[in-house]
Amino acid sequence: MGLLFLACLLAVFPVVSMKSPIFGPQEVSRVEGGSVSITCYYPDSSVNRHTRKYWCRQGAQGRCTTLISSEGYISKDYEGRANLTNFPESNTFVVNIDHLTLGDAGRYKCGLGINSRGLSFDVSLEVLQGPGLHNGVDVYIADLRGTATIKCPFKPENSEKRKSVCKKTDQLCVLVVDSYGNVNSNYKDRAEIDIPDTSQLKFSFIMKGVRLSDAGMYVCQTGDGPSSEKSNAYLQVLKPEPELLYGDLRGSVTFDCAPGSKMPDTVRFLCRKRNGEDCDMVINTLGQKDQAFEGRILLILKEEGSFSVHITNLRKEDAGYYLCGTHSDRQPQEGYPTQPWQLFVNEETVMPQIPSVVKGVVGGSVAVLCPYNPKEADSLKYWCRWEDTQNGRCQPLVESEGLVKEQYKGRLTLHEEPGNGTYTVILNQLTPEDAGFYWCLTNGDNRWRYMVELKIVEGEPGLKANKNAVARVGETFKLPCHFPCKYYSFEKYWCKWNKRGCKTLPSQDEGPSQAFVNCDQKSQIISMTLNPVSKADEGWYWCGVKDGPRYGETMAVYLSVEERVKGSQDISQIDSASGEEVVESSVREVESKVIQNPRLFVDDKTVKDVGDPVDGSKVSADASSSAGQSGSSTVLVSTLVPLGLVLAVGGVVVAVLRARHRKNVDRVSIRSYRTDISMSDFENSKDFGANDNMGASPVTQETTLGGKDECGTATKNTAETEEPKKAKRSSKEEADMAYTAFLLQTNNMAAKVQEGPEKV
Repeated sequence: MGLLFLACLLAVFPVVSMKSPIFGPQEVSRVEGGSVSITCYYPDSSVNRHTRKYWCRQGAQGRCTTLISSEGYISKDYEGRANLTNFPESNTFVVNIDHLTLGDAGRYKCGLGINSRGLSFDVSLEVLQGPGLHNGVDVYIADLRGTATIKCPFKPENSEKRKSVCKKTDQLCVLVVDSYGNVNSNYKDRAEIDIPDTSQLKFSFIMKGVRLSDAGMYVCQTGDGPSSEKSNAYLQVLKPEPELLYGDLRGSVTFDCAPGSKMPDTVRFLCRKRNGEDCDMVINTLGQKDQAFEGRILLILKEEGSFSVHITNLRKEDAGYYLCGTHSDRQPQEGYPTQPWQLFVNEETVMPQIPSVVKGVVGGSVAVLCPYNPKEADSLKYWCRWEDTQNGRCQPLVESEGLVKEQYKGRLTLHEEPGNGTYTVILNQLTPEDAGFYWCLTNGDNRWRYMVELKIVEGEPGLKANKNAVARVGETFKLPCHFPCKYYSFEKYWCKWNKRGCKTLPSQDEGPSQAFVNCDQKSQIISMTLNPVSKADEGWYWCGVKDGPRYGETMAVYLSVEERVKGSQDISQIDSASGEEVVESSVREVESKVIQNPRLFVDDKTVKDVGDPVDGSKVSADASSSAGQSGSSTVLVSTLVPLGLVLAVGGVVVAVLRARHRKNVDRVSIRSYRTDISMSDFENSKDFGANDNMGASPVTQETTLGGKDECGTATKNTAETEEPKKAKRSSKEEADMAYTAFLLQTNNMAAKVQEGPEKV
């Protein structure tokens, strides 16, 4: 039982797995004495181009005897009348045979390698008897849709009698035409009798537009009745050999149809023969298409009635016999020109397996891989949209040389990556209207055309970014893009779009994104910074992901760049001026207090030496007393030195504050007209003698300077007596705080001066 199963398996296995990729004509008809040229196709590969090609004849036992090969062998029967030529650039080889005889009719194989390995194709050669008299019958040969002329002899005594021609069908002979003007309806406008001169003793039977059904035996008759003169003529109609088309699975083919009709209003069509008689419509110029070819077929009209039909994404079931034709009924009709085709689909294809359907969401993007012949890396590559119009059209949307259709600017680009036979087309900002069929094309090998269907489905884009942004000339601008965690291991990038692609720009990782509520810490924010912004920076920017050389999802942002208009500059200057005025007013307030009461910075010891406290309006002195003069001098020195230090250091601080205020002008809020000056602008307030006064209340500071103990020494830790408040302060409050810290330090310096004025 097991042996029987194994035998069955071995018997079936070659049939299942050994479908030959070699292709040629199945039937060839020629006339005796003529010649024949047979073309055989093989798959495109280096091995196939250089391997042995052969032509052999099949015998009764299945053995195939080589008659001629590409290695130089030729049989004696073929010497001097046959040759085999290889054409590696087109992956074909041609067998030519001259001086055909009836003995050449039979079954042959054209193949590659060794005869018995199955890499071959069966060809049937029919050799028809040549024209002339054979066994008392005149043989005539006519081409399909051609003209046949049959010569009918007669005797001189019958020269004035009726001439006629009939066609034998079984036991009858049906009239075709006679010299009295009678014509069979099947031959109307096609058949006639011509009698140029009775002295020649012949009349001609002329038949135009020869059909396959016209083949057969005809009887020429002169006169009627038993005394009539008759002669037989046999008409052979040569079947047109189909044009051969060799296509790869998932590849593309083109039917170049030239059926011969030049009538401009006639419907052009391509149909497929199913059972030898019927021809199912595939496409026609009325816009009708077979649903099986939706989105992957185009019919393009040419001059003088010719047209071409392009089919891409070939399937196994596309193989078969087709007819190009022209007729108002959109079907082949007897007597109307047709052109037969035979399509072979090679399943051992070199075409890459690329998805023919891509899906995207509204607002999202798709990245489409397009194949091309790796040998034609420099060819022009483009992408077009298939339109279901009457004549068919595929309008280019983007080209590798920089063409982008106007309505697709900023959302469509073509990358020649990943290369090596594949390029990438990216379309983003998807809308429901983008759904449809698109074709990948090159200006090179037309076998590498490819169709992809774009479907719009429900969902949300994976990347998140503002679709529009505004920057101002001269400023620093940062543009962030949020990437979900599913792209954690992908390469992220920012690029600026232009007609020739999208140039990658430097970007920074800003850490995890909070834009995805159901994602972990693997989400990321990748930002792009422009510093400074210029008018040339305006345009489309894309953020996206790549997995190695393959592009993934993208998101588009349009950046508008505005000039710094005069109004906004004035507002900024007003804010800056108001901020400076706050600082200067604080300085003037402190200086006024110092001038009015210089002893504010003198310790108790100094007060005792000088005398009673003064109120700031005047200083008491006794001009006649030397002691008074000495005391007055001491008071003057102890007052002027600290005052000079205060004014000098104060001037420096004001200059520093103004410089830092201008440096931080970007932090000015134009809308609220407030100056947002942070204590961080002073680097560290402790450098000025204060102990972290960031949160100290301005009321506490004022109490220290202008409280009840105005003549006493200011305490260093006064700012720490209250819990710092978190309320946001105005620019004036922050300026007061800074100057309070400064004055505290100055007070300490003044105390040291009083201890040793002579050192000063």
